[in-house]
Parts: sequence; C-alpha cells; structure tokens
Amino acid sequence: MERDDQEMIYSKKIRAGKRTYFFDVRSTRSNDYYLTITESRRFQKDGDFVFEKSKLFVYKEDLDKVAEALQEAVNHIKTELLPHIDFEQYRNAEPTKESSDFDTTYKWD
Repeated sequence: MERDDQEMIYSKKIRAGKRTYFFDVRSTRSNDYYLTITESRRFQKDGDFVFEKSKLFVYKEDLDKVAEALQEAVNHIKTELLPHIDFEQYRNAEPTKESSDFDTTYKWD
C-alpha cells in the first residue's frame, strides 16, 4: 500500500523530553482501520540534531489484546516494581527545556 493511500483519521501526540510519541489512526482504501504508534527520539550526531523513529502497527483484530497487555505491563511496573513512585507527579509536569526545543510542526509524511 502506498503511503498516499493512507488517510489520517485521528492523531494524538505525547511529548516526553527527547522523545515524542504519536498515536495515529489511519484508514485504508477499503475503509479498514489500524493504529500506528511511533516513537521519535531526538539526539545529536555530528553537531546536528537528528530524529530516529520506531513505528508499531496494530491492526483491528489485535487492538483489544495489545491494549490489555499494555495495561497489564503498566500496572505491573506501577504496583510491583515501583510502588513507591507517585506517577501523578508526571501527569501535568511542565515541559523541560529539552522537550520545548522539539519542533512541534514536525510531520511524518
């Protein structure tokens, strides 16, 4: 499938320091839907900032299984591995200088 054939339906961006996560719902020509989760990492190489991205495609038949496994993994981290951490402190944290340097107009096309 050509990239131009994919229609963007919904997008949510989460900024996290030097990383940005994109949750994008797209549709195919046949009106089938899927989710892409993209991590963009910014780092310095040869004096310039470059971006490296990793992308995960989640298809409709796997959405419930992936969502459930993700929630279980997050719960395990919060309750079993890091029960002493107050995760609420990260919910509304102000962006750091590093995250505010990230160009908010950056696109994946």
